Amino acid sequence: MEDTKSTTVEIMGREFRIRGTADEQYVREIARYVDTKLREVSQGSSVPVSDRVMVLAALNIADELFQLRRASSEEMATIAKKAESLLTMLDENMSV
Repeated sequence: MEDTKSTTVEIMGREFRIRGTADEQYVREIARYVDTKLREVSQGSSVPVSDRVMVLAALNIADELFQLRRASSEEMATIAKKAESLLTMLDENMSV
């Protein structure tokens, strides 16, 4: 069982204590990414970060994840087809 660690991060000027098993540097990197996304969504607004801004940032991050998953899935399908084709060619050459 991995040890749970606590890391304090700053997002939109507020401190948050994050507990988990991930490396502290990784947690800080993720926090910086979330902070950046929140700032992008709230850019040009003088209103403090609201639930609306947080939800929009979360949707942007989820969209990135889904696009990467889709691209990865399509890439894996292409690789599988190529591998199958190569195996077929190899089988045909071995039986000659």
